[in-house]
Amino acid sequence: MCHRNLKKRGILSPAQLLSFSKLPEPTSGVIARAAEIMETSIQAMKRKVNLKTQQSQHPTDALSEDLLSIIANMSGCLPYMLPPKCPNTCLANKYRPITGACNNRDHPRWGASNTALARWLPPVYEDGFSQPRGWNPGFLYNGFPLPPVREVTRHVIQVSNEVVTDDDRYSDLLMAWGQYIDHDIAFTPQSTSKAAFGGGADCQMTCENQNPCFPIQLPEEARPAAGTACLPFYRSSAACGTGDKGALFGNLSTANPRQQMNGLTSFLDASTVYGSSPALERQLRNWTSAEGLLRVHARLRDSGRAYLPFAPPRAPAACAPEPGIPGETRGPCFLAGDGRASEVPSLTALHTLWLREHNRLAAALKALNAHWSADAVYQEARKVVGALHQVRSWDRGLPAVRGPYEAMTPRQPTVSNVFSTAAFRFGHATIHPLQELSLPCAWYFPGGLDPLIRGLLARPAKLQVQDQLMNEELTERLFVLSNSSTLDLASINLQRGRDHGLPGYNEWREFCGLPRLETPADLSTAITSRSVADKILDLYKHPDNVDVWLGGLAENFLPRARTGPLFACLIGKQMKALRDGDWFWWENSHVFTDAQRRELEKHSLSRVICDNTGLTRVPVDAFQVGKFPEDFESCDSIPGVNLEAWRETFPQDDKCGFPESVENGDFVHCEESGRRVLVYSCRHGYELQGREQLTCTQEGWDFQPPLCKDVNECADGAHPPCHASARCRNTKGGFQCLCADPYELGDDGRTCVDKHGRLAVAHAALPPLHSHGAGPSPDNWTRVSHRTRTGTKSTLPISETGGGTPELGCGKHQAIGTSPQRAAAQDSEQESAGMEGRDTHRLPRAL
Repeated sequence: MCHRNLKKRGILSPAQLLSFSKLPEPTSGVIARAAEIMETSIQAMKRKVNLKTQQSQHPTDALSEDLLSIIANMSGCLPYMLPPKCPNTCLANKYRPITGACNNRDHPRWGASNTALARWLPPVYEDGFSQPRGWNPGFLYNGFPLPPVREVTRHVIQVSNEVVTDDDRYSDLLMAWGQYIDHDIAFTPQSTSKAAFGGGADCQMTCENQNPCFPIQLPEEARPAAGTACLPFYRSSAACGTGDKGALFGNLSTANPRQQMNGLTSFLDASTVYGSSPALERQLRNWTSAEGLLRVHARLRDSGRAYLPFAPPRAPAACAPEPGIPGETRGPCFLAGDGRASEVPSLTALHTLWLREHNRLAAALKALNAHWSADAVYQEARKVVGALHQVRSWDRGLPAVRGPYEAMTPRQPTVSNVFSTAAFRFGHATIHPLQELSLPCAWYFPGGLDPLIRGLLARPAKLQVQDQLMNEELTERLFVLSNSSTLDLASINLQRGRDHGLPGYNEWREFCGLPRLETPADLSTAITSRSVADKILDLYKHPDNVDVWLGGLAENFLPRARTGPLFACLIGKQMKALRDGDWFWWENSHVFTDAQRRELEKHSLSRVICDNTGLTRVPVDAFQVGKFPEDFESCDSIPGVNLEAWRETFPQDDKCGFPESVENGDFVHCEESGRRVLVYSCRHGYELQGREQLTCTQEGWDFQPPLCKDVNECADGAHPPCHASARCRNTKGGFQCLCADPYELGDDGRTCVDKHGRLAVAHAALPPLHSHGAGPSPDNWTRVSHRTRTGTKSTLPISETGGGTPELGCGKHQAIGTSPQRAAAQDSEQESAGMEGRDTHRLPRAL
C-alpha cells in the first residue's frame, strides 16, 4: 500500500487531502464561488436591513427585486441562472454539446453541467431552507435528536477487514465500473471557501457548525489520543440563487431552499473522458493532431501504450508513494475528464483504458475517412465512446445492481439529489479491503496497467452483508497520513445526506410505493438481521429518523440483485430517466444508422480491454468473477465493432470537395435538407468572421470559408474572465489574470484570495498594469493564470519512437533518468509549447 507523507508539500491532514477530490474544475469553481458570494451578500444585506428596522427576529425578505437582481449580477451568478443559448446549425442533432445543455430544447438546462441536482422530494432543512439535519443540537425529530453520524458508523456500519464476505458472482470490475459511471454523471463540489463565511474560523480547526463548516462530531470515548473532538467536513456548494428566502432563482417572491450543484453533465456521455466544460475539453484534446486524438503523456509509456497526461505543475503533487523510498518520489496526479481519476488505481485504470480506446477509434476512423477534419474525427470517436458507455451500463451493469426490478417511471434526465448522495453510494459497501483507497502508486512500477486489470477481472467484489456493510479501510483508515489522523467514508456519506437536506428513509420508501416501516416488526421485514435492525432503532429511536443511505444500504437484496427494493427503485428511476430523457441516447434512430447500432451491440468491456492492454485472455462478461486462466477466453473470440459501418462516401458528381481548415479553427460535415453542409467553429479565444455554415450547391460552396479572429476577453464587461479581485490582460488567443501580492490564485483560476481562501480586495485599489505588451511589474504583481492558445505547432509527441520507452517508476523501480517530477515537468514543457487552451492555474483532482 502506498501511504502519503505530504507535509513537505503543505498537505497537512486527510481532510485537506480529500478536499482536493471535491474541488471543482475551473468553470464549476467560478459558479460555486459566485453562488457563495450571492448567498453571503443576501444574508449580510438582510442583517443590515433588520438592524435598521430594529428587528431582532429571523431576517425577513425585505430586499427588493431590483436589489436582488443587482446582487445576482455583481456576484457573477446571473449568467448561470438564465437559459443557455442553443446552437441552430445542423450539428445540433448530430453531436451533443460538451456541457450537456440544449439536449432538450424546451428545457435547455435539463442535464446540463453546473446546474442544480433534481429534487424528487422537497428537501428537509432545520430552518426550512438551508440548515442541514442535525445542525442545531436541540432540534428534535419525532421527539428525538438525530444520532451523531460517527456513532452510526461505529455501531452499525463498520466491520473488521478480516470478516468480510466475497461476492460469489461479481468481480471487482463491477464495483470499479459503478464508481466510474457515478463519476460520469455526478459530481457535487464542496464549498470553495476554506473558512466560515463572514471571517469565521478555519474549517480545519473548528468543531462548531459555521457555514460552510459542518464538522463530524466524535464521541469522547472514541477520540484519538490527541483529543480531536471532530472530523472536518465542508458543505457542498450551492447552486446559484438558492439557499435563502427570496433569493433570485426564477421567482423572487418565493422561498428557495438550498440546492446543490452538479458540476458534470447528468447524461451518460463519457464525460469522464472528455470533460463537462469547454475549458476542460480544451485541455484534454491534442490540438496538433489531424486524427482528433486526446492528449497522452508526452514521455512515459506502458509497453508502448499511452498513459494519461499529468495534471499541470501548479497543482499540488498529491500523488506520492511510500515515504522512506530514496530519491524524488512525489509526483502529480493524472489529468482526465473527471478530477477524481487518481482517487484509486482501479479508477485510473478505467480512465486510461478509455483514453486509449478513443485514440484507437479516432485513428481507425481517420484511416477510413481521410477527408474528415480533425474535429470531425474527434466528434465521431467521442460519439462512439459515449455510446459504448451506455451499452455496457444498461445491459450489463444495471441488471447486476437492481435485478429485475421494473417499477420505473421516466423523469427529466437531471441527476437527482437522492440518487447521487445516497442510492448510488451503495457501491461503497462493495469495496473490498484489498481495494486500496490510495494514490495510484501502482503506476510507478514497470508492471503498468495489465496487472491491475487482470486483478479486477479475477478478484471478487466484497458482498454487501447486513452486518458487514463497510470495512475498516474505509471507516478507520481513509487517507491515512503519517500524523495518524484519518477520515471515515461512512460518516461522510451520512453527513452529506444531511447537508443536502435528504428526507428520511421512510419518506423515500413511500415515494417508491413501498410500505412505511413503523414498528420494530416492520423494520425486521426489510432487514432480516435482527441485531442490525435493533441497533438502528436503538440509535435513531424512531424509524422515520433513519438516514436514507443507511436504510437503503441495510435492506435485504432483491432476487438476482445487489441492492434492496428502495435503492433498486431509485437507481432504476434515475437510469431510465437518463435513457428516456437523452436526445442522443445511442438507440434513438437519428443518432446512429441501423448498421452502426448493430455493430455497437457487439461491443463489450472485455473487447476494450483486449484492444488496449497486453492481456490476451479475458472473461466474456467482464463483470462476472472467474478463475484465471480457465474462465478466461482468448481475445480472438471476443467480438468487436466493425468500423466499416462508419465509412462515408459522396456522389461522384459532387463538386464541392473539402476546403482547407481555417487557421485557429475547424469544420465538421453534416447534412441539411439532403445537401452537404460544413459548420465552422473557432478555437477558444477566437471568434468567427464570416459565415458559420456553408452549403454545397451545383456551383460549389455557396460562400467562402470564414476567418477566426482573436477575442479580447478582457473587454467583455458582461462576462469578465477574471473576478473583480484580479486584473485581466489580453493575450493572443487568451488572457491573463493577475493578482497583487500577497494574494494568490484561488481554486477557480480567476479569483485572488489570501492564504485562508478569503477574497482579495477589488482590483480598482491596486496598481495599474504597464502599457500594452509590457506586462505587469514584478515587484507588485504575480501572474496567477496564463492561458496560451496559439496556432504554433506543438512538440508534444503522440508516441515515443526510438531509444526505448521509459516506464513509470516508484522508488527503486523508477525509470532510469526520469523522476516523476522531471517527467511531469518535461511533459508540461512540451505541452505548453503549442497546446490549445492550456490552463496553467491549479487544477482540481481527486486523490
